[in-house]
Amino acid sequence: MEPSRHEIMRALEQVVDPELRRPVTELEMVRGVRIDGGDVTVTIALTIAGCPLRDSFQQQVADALAPVAGVERVTLEFDVMSPEERTALTTRLRGGVAARSKGISLDRRTRVIAVASGKGGVGKSTLAVNLAAAFAQLGRETGVLDADVYGHSIPHILGIDQRPVLVDRMIVPPVRHGLKLMSIGFFLDENAPVMWRGPMLHRALEQFLSDVHWGELDTLVVDMPPGTGDVAISLGQLLPSADVLVVTTPQPAAKEVASRAAVMAQKTGMRLIGVVENMVGETFGHGGGAALAGELGVPLLAEIPLDPLVREQGDLGLPLVLADPSAATSRSFVALAEAVEATRGEAPGGFVKALPVLS
Repeated sequence: MEPSRHEIMRALEQVVDPELRRPVTELEMVRGVRIDGGDVTVTIALTIAGCPLRDSFQQQVADALAPVAGVERVTLEFDVMSPEERTALTTRLRGGVAARSKGISLDRRTRVIAVASGKGGVGKSTLAVNLAAAFAQLGRETGVLDADVYGHSIPHILGIDQRPVLVDRMIVPPVRHGLKLMSIGFFLDENAPVMWRGPMLHRALEQFLSDVHWGELDTLVVDMPPGTGDVAISLGQLLPSADVLVVTTPQPAAKEVASRAAVMAQKTGMRLIGVVENMVGETFGHGGGAALAGELGVPLLAEIPLDPLVREQGDLGLPLVLADPSAATSRSFVALAEAVEATRGEAPGGFVKALPVLS
């Protein structure tokens, strides 16, 4: 019995573009289906030639068509979209996003969590990645924006070495472990330093929010640059409704500089939702997070232990939350994600820290 073309097309609805996160049938990527007895040949039009995710399509198509009656052998062929098809695809994808504000393509339903710190070296980037992975484990469609432009490390922590794909004038972020990622590190050669002035960095971040196809995310975790410089101020202006999580280590010195980041966040219109004390344990002590939370008038949402496994897994490109969900520190990250979720929709806290009046 020859397989039904209708059944084949229905089965192909299960094949999802790994980066665009939508079925290939919905994206009109199925260029053709040829049936010759039990032999079925499917042609998929890729957005660009040499797409790095061809193998994913190969396995998905084979798995989707295996149960279809009459299908004995499956062959997958590839073609490339024409410029007109890429433009139509971009329009279709943009049309599915309710814009947050003029020029920003991030969906207005997406909750932005900015992970900030007053200084470097407090484990902010590693915490941001594991927090994002924890959100994904909770069933949230999650993206990560590596906005720490001078210390971009998240591509390494997530094990991503492929560059974003450009479709027409839309940037499609790579996806790993279910997380979409955009980082300035994708656009630099090897380990080249970022030697850009403030206006250039502002434009780059603006492009990450306007030209990147984030899709219908539930949560976007932003790894903020440490301190209160140009980039942090730019992000506050671009995402004034973001919720801010301040990270500190237990030492008094870290607590003091973290409070400056909290002040800047509120003065740019962001909402401070809580404090995370990172690297808790015998080496650095304990208590700085609670002291900072009390000073700022917000809750201490988590105390994350100093755990060498977090560093080891980051070096391997697989966050601890995904590598060993049962580990005690992994459970701490998931508990933090749940605590952040519980603050969704709350009224802004009463945090106000007055600046001294100079005469």
